[in-house]
Amino acid sequence: MQQSQIMEDKIISAVRTFASSINSGGKVVADMSELIEVTSQLPLSSFDYWERFIRSEFSTALRESNSPKWKVWSKPKELVTWLDLISWDGYKREKALRALSGAAPNTFFFSLAVRRLNDWVPQVRKAAREKLPEIAKSTVPECVVDALCVALSNWNSWGRIEDADKEVLLKILCEKEIAKSLRSKLIFSASGPMPSLFSQLGRTPILDGQIEEIAKSAIQPSVRAKAYRSLFEGRVIWIEGRKWVWTDIRYCEGRLKPIVGERKLEIETPLIDLLKRSSEDRSSIVRRVSAEILIRELGNLGVKAKEFAERFALDSSQAVSERGDFALKKLDEAERANAS
Repeated sequence: MQQSQIMEDKIISAVRTFASSINSGGKVVADMSELIEVTSQLPLSSFDYWERFIRSEFSTALRESNSPKWKVWSKPKELVTWLDLISWDGYKREKALRALSGAAPNTFFFSLAVRRLNDWVPQVRKAAREKLPEIAKSTVPECVVDALCVALSNWNSWGRIEDADKEVLLKILCEKEIAKSLRSKLIFSASGPMPSLFSQLGRTPILDGQIEEIAKSAIQPSVRAKAYRSLFEGRVIWIEGRKWVWTDIRYCEGRLKPIVGERKLEIETPLIDLLKRSSEDRSSIVRRVSAEILIRELGNLGVKAKEFAERFALDSSQAVSERGDFALKKLDEAERANAS
């Protein structure tokens, strides 16, 4: 049996158990233990699918586990649960956000709350803006960080999220423990959308003073490359979103153009030192950034420019060596021009 099918069966079992505990009567709190355990195993990369799957299964399970007809006269108190965050009913989603308190059970459930910032009902988005900071403060920082990493990497594709909603998430990630955990994740994560996360975190000051350490120590080469580029350019840039631009309106042709935001950085490390460290990096991705900066700064490096150019020209990566050769060519042209 395929792994996904096994996981689906586990979820169906957990959801039915949870639904039965809601409708069993006499319970003040539904039994979420099995549901928490199975959702803790779900990959956040497939969150859209699992959210839809659980919503459908929960709706079906609730109908099937309704109280017997002979108890129809009884009106037990309606429980508000975490799964009401994905109810088909917008009123229930809003009610759940406003009624739930305390920590989210795991990353999956905190992600459900975060995704209400992109809900199709404005009142639900408003409730999410108001309640998310409170839920985040009570939730284990690691759960909040994992959920925020996914949200920040994907929110540009969320069609309904507003600037005010993004501010809520940015305020949460600036909390001391959350910020510390995010910086650690950037450095030690061997996979995942860390380069995109680095850019989005650059909107805030939580990386300031730590970017050199990220450039030096991050496991992912693309993160180190982004950190070095930010240091070289004295700014962090990120994608705010995309807008449609017509290239030929006669034929209804166009493309989505990225909208870029940026924030200036205070950089004290000398350019020569940054070039030396980046040129010695074990990844060609980082060395290529270093070679690009060398070409841009040829006129500001004096005799050091030729040393770096020669090093890059001998690099084992073709992309780096080509830039080294180009730098040497430009230096030779400049020497001949000065000689004449």
